[in-house]
This record gives sequence, structure tokens and C-alpha cells, in this order.
Amino acid sequence: MSSTSRSLVEMLVCMGCIALTAATSIAQLEEITVRSGSKTITVRSGESPSGARAMTAGDFAREMLNAHNDIRTAAKLPALEWSSGLAAISQKWANALMAQNRTAHNAKSPYGENILVTGLGSAPASVVSEWASESQDYTYHTNTCYGDCGHYTQLVWRGTRKVGCAVARNARREIWVCSYDPPGNVKGERPF
Repeated sequence: MSSTSRSLVEMLVCMGCIALTAATSIAQLEEITVRSGSKTITVRSGESPSGARAMTAGDFAREMLNAHNDIRTAAKLPALEWSSGLAAISQKWANALMAQNRTAHNAKSPYGENILVTGLGSAPASVVSEWASESQDYTYHTNTCYGDCGHYTQLVWRGTRKVGCAVARNARREIWVCSYDPPGNVKGERPF
């Protein structure tokens, strides 16, 4: 990434905006396979966006928040509020993951976090839906996960009040990150 591009991205992040079109340079890959929840996603070099559309930061925030709150409403949970501060933290982490060509939770973050790697052209609702699909692996009665369900339980954690999300893109893939405050997934506690 050129220093001019990097400065623009850093400026947008500092202003609490989401740099949706920032290009990030990483080593050339032919294929990357990532396990996300109960699914394995393979992204191939040169995949073209399917249904990709331009989106303002405001539209992105609204769509991500609505997708989260649709899931929470169905579970009879209080709605979340959008946090531009959490969105900036999410953007910084998504950019770092893209630049380092890896996927990992931010061990230094005091917030809850959901991450998803997709091909190009994903929509906020489909990303949140992917996390919510882990509900099939969660049994409320026993408060047990059979497989992966941590993304889902963070999404519906009753005590969480704020969310901020971002996405980093390159020519082949997207890395989606959402940060949650207060964090969920407290061992031994039920999400709702």
C-alpha cells in the first residue's frame, strides 16, 4: 500500500469512518481456506465480486446494525447501538489481518469480537447471518456448544449494548470484523 493510501486509510479510521474501498497489498495467493463457524470457506485468487455494490459508511453501519438487531429481536433481546469508536477499532484490526494475511482474534482487545473471511461481494446481512447460523450448535437448556457457536453467542449476548464493524478488502477476499461492548462469552454464563 502506498504511503498516500495508507495515510488516507489511517485518516478515515481516526475519523471513525469505514474505509470500504481501501486496497491492501499482500503476498500473491492462489487459494485460501478458512473455517468459519460450522462452514469452511475457500477463496480463490481472481474471484470477481458477486453482487458487489458501492456503500457509504452510513449505509454500512445501518445495514450491519439492522442485521444484528434482527437476530436479537428474534431472540427477544434489547437492540444494540452503533459505535463509531468500535467501528474504528474493528477497521484497524481488519486492515492488520489483511496486511499480515492471517485470521486471528485481537488478544489485546478488551471487547468481544467476531471475524469472518469471505470472497468478494459479501453483504452485511449475509455476514451476520453466517455468525447466527451457529445457533444450530448451541443448546440453551444445557448452555452447551456442540461444534462452533461462539460467534452466535456473542451476537446474542444479553449484556452487550454496542457494536461497531468494518471490512477490509483486497482483490481476492474480504475480512469482516465486529467489536462488541461489553464483551460476551463469559465462561459459565448463559448468553440470554
